[in-house]
Amino acid sequence: MEPGRTGQRGIAPAGRRGGGRTLSAQHPAIARHLSTHPAAAWRAHFSKDAEKMNVGILTFHFSDNYGAALQAHALRRWLTEQGHHASFIDYRPAHIEHGGRLSAPTSPAKIKANLKVVYLAVSSFIHQHFGHRGQKEKFVRFREHFLGVRSDAAPTDNGASLAAAQAYDLIVAGSDQIWSPSQHFGFDPNYFLSFAHAFPARKISYAASFGRDRVSTAEAAQLPRLLRNFDAISVREASGITLVERATGHRPANVPDPTLLHSHYPELTEGATSAPGDPYIFCYGLRSPDNIRQTADVVSKQLNCPVLSPHNPHRRWSEIGTTVYPDPGEWVSLVKNSRFVVTNSFHGTVFALLLRKPFIVAGLTGEKAAANARATHLLRAVGLENRFAPSFSAQNVEALMASEIDWAAVDARLAELRQAGNAFLSSQLKAVFP
Repeated sequence: MEPGRTGQRGIAPAGRRGGGRTLSAQHPAIARHLSTHPAAAWRAHFSKDAEKMNVGILTFHFSDNYGAALQAHALRRWLTEQGHHASFIDYRPAHIEHGGRLSAPTSPAKIKANLKVVYLAVSSFIHQHFGHRGQKEKFVRFREHFLGVRSDAAPTDNGASLAAAQAYDLIVAGSDQIWSPSQHFGFDPNYFLSFAHAFPARKISYAASFGRDRVSTAEAAQLPRLLRNFDAISVREASGITLVERATGHRPANVPDPTLLHSHYPELTEGATSAPGDPYIFCYGLRSPDNIRQTADVVSKQLNCPVLSPHNPHRRWSEIGTTVYPDPGEWVSLVKNSRFVVTNSFHGTVFALLLRKPFIVAGLTGEKAAANARATHLLRAVGLENRFAPSFSAQNVEALMASEIDWAAVDARLAELRQAGNAFLSSQLKAVFP
């Protein structure tokens, strides 16, 4: 059995996976669309040959989030560099950023879930109507130029977007936290390719993340059914290996985030707006200001440099240093030209490593600490576990600042990770057209 192979597809007869339910019963919107747009009509737009194939990517490509945009670009760039046509399945579920629907408040858990829906809805409304318009437009332009997603492409019918995916030869779910069960929605079956179970394409995940170390017992019970649609599975974190192996009985491949498939990003940094001329600290914080604010303050005082922080539309705390409004390419350029990086973000950690910047990962605390798994897994992989600070200590911050990083050793380990990702993806491309 090949690495990352689930071994579960084909349990049910073709067209009757998922407990014997038909495509019409499982996804009526898709079925209606297919009835009026036969597969042959869709495939007429594409050329299927051994030299070039059509690859569909299902991820959070639509989010005004730096990590989401950069990992989407990185995977598409890798696939196109292999000579294939890669594009995004334009699925934009409301529950990801806009909250989705409220449920009957019949339990404390549902009340809490409703509060999350309301928060996301209000946050989305504020970002849409009162947010920094220049930054929003920058993300639109980035998606258009680097992701191949037109500025007017936001779908009004997710069913049609998913139905169009039958045109692909290979469908890739990932990367990013597409398998993270939200408090208000749970798992989204579409990110497990349930909509594509009857499509002829090969179906894989690449560096999919659960976004946490563990899931609830009820959520774990859903995984065997959700994961059965894949021909091969790869995950980003070690914790994901355990979750998938328990659900399928087979060990998935462990591969790096798509951003680590490349050693540098000249297409982003060379065209970016010039970074500030004076030295600065780059501080990228998500979810909470705890720990990261104090850490950035100490670094700023030690180096006598101001702190620059990219805008976060979901921020519910006062800014750390001076807020800036870069597009994803400018964000990478700000990392590259900084004197020091302080972050609690996975992708903040990734680009500090790629660009050889001294850094500290200020761990999330309290209930949010489970999200540290993504960054700590990466730090272990490159031998820099000590750059993670689980709680604030000025003495520890100063010690880390004085500690030199062996960048040659880090680059060697990153090259090993990159090779693992290349090998998995290359094997999946070959599996489509042997």
